[in-house]
Amino acid sequence: MPIHMAPPSSSFILTTLFAALCVTSNYGKDAPPTKTKNHHKDPVIHSATDIENAIDRGVAFLLKDQNITGSWGSPHNSKGLNIYAPNPIASHKAYRAAVTAMCVSALIESGHPAKSPEALKALERGEAWLMEELPKVRRATPDVMYNVWAHSYGIQALVHMHKRAKAADQKEKIKDIEQLILNQIDRLQRYESIDGGWGYYDFRAGTKRPASSSISFTTATTLVALHEAKQIGIAVPDKLVNRAIKSIGRQRKNDNSYLYGEYLKMRPLYGINRPAGSLGRSQACNIALRYWGDKTITDEVLVTWLERLRDRNGWLSIGRKRPVPHESWFAIAGYFFYFGHYYASLCVEDLPPEKSTALKNDLAHIILSLQEKDGDWWDFPLYNYHRQYGTAFSIMTLSRCLP
Repeated sequence: MPIHMAPPSSSFILTTLFAALCVTSNYGKDAPPTKTKNHHKDPVIHSATDIENAIDRGVAFLLKDQNITGSWGSPHNSKGLNIYAPNPIASHKAYRAAVTAMCVSALIESGHPAKSPEALKALERGEAWLMEELPKVRRATPDVMYNVWAHSYGIQALVHMHKRAKAADQKEKIKDIEQLILNQIDRLQRYESIDGGWGYYDFRAGTKRPASSSISFTTATTLVALHEAKQIGIAVPDKLVNRAIKSIGRQRKNDNSYLYGEYLKMRPLYGINRPAGSLGRSQACNIALRYWGDKTITDEVLVTWLERLRDRNGWLSIGRKRPVPHESWFAIAGYFFYFGHYYASLCVEDLPPEKSTALKNDLAHIILSLQEKDGDWWDFPLYNYHRQYGTAFSIMTLSRCLP
């Protein structure tokens, strides 16, 4: 069914950007002083069965929700204040490609395709859609680059697909996947910010090489994907990686909290840039730097921020399901919730067993307690993409929490 969307008024665009860029004084305010309580003195110990049952329900939701084309997500379910999406066809192509890639990764990590014909069929349809449509994803307009998310999560899904194809000795498929990964890396080179790293808006100049500010967590997302590509033998340009690492380094503070973006470098104590505001970002930035050899991201750094995520989870959760980006304390937006926990699970996975066992249980406890009645998870109303990406993040998080 064709979707007809009226062009946004100037006031609508300003309102959307106002929220999305966190420029109001209220969004930058810190929370009032409060005492943090430790709710984990007597943690509930979750069994493998508890976690597997939740993953089963999440996978069942994805199978039921898959589009007839093999993709996941759609532009439906708009609300009064929608995320800015000019050139709707291109913007939503990027959204759908990113979400579909995440769902493909989640299905593979769940292990269900190996034991369920229905899950295998859904996976094969999702993979076919990605192979066909991912090369078509482009920058929507000079000021919007949601395609960066599609390229990054697309690479992660393709790496998972590559491993499956290699296990099945599918030589032609392996070659096709590798070529598409290189294609996505080329796109990331094209849309790299002028100072290195990646952002998703360019409100400065709208130039061919984006003049946008590097955004810490966007750059971290891409670095994680590029690391996974390198692990299967894909040539990743050193210059591209090094510039991205430096961009995160410029946003890194002494306590391993990270600025939202380089455009806020002159406001390091602005609410969103303080440790509580970085709660959903530090996990991604820490693991990205560690993957690429930063020895200062020690086990102690990972554990400190994982414990902080656990103990201060309520702060992050206050923003969950709120319809306006960054309206919560410390300018936390709802969409940081499952994002932050997914990258936290990568941090846990990178720790030795003696340091990770309790943290796995902590993560599982948070995610299990928030599963919806339909088996999905969601944190921010984003057209019809939120239940799919929230569920994909949660399945991938829980898969790393199994004892």
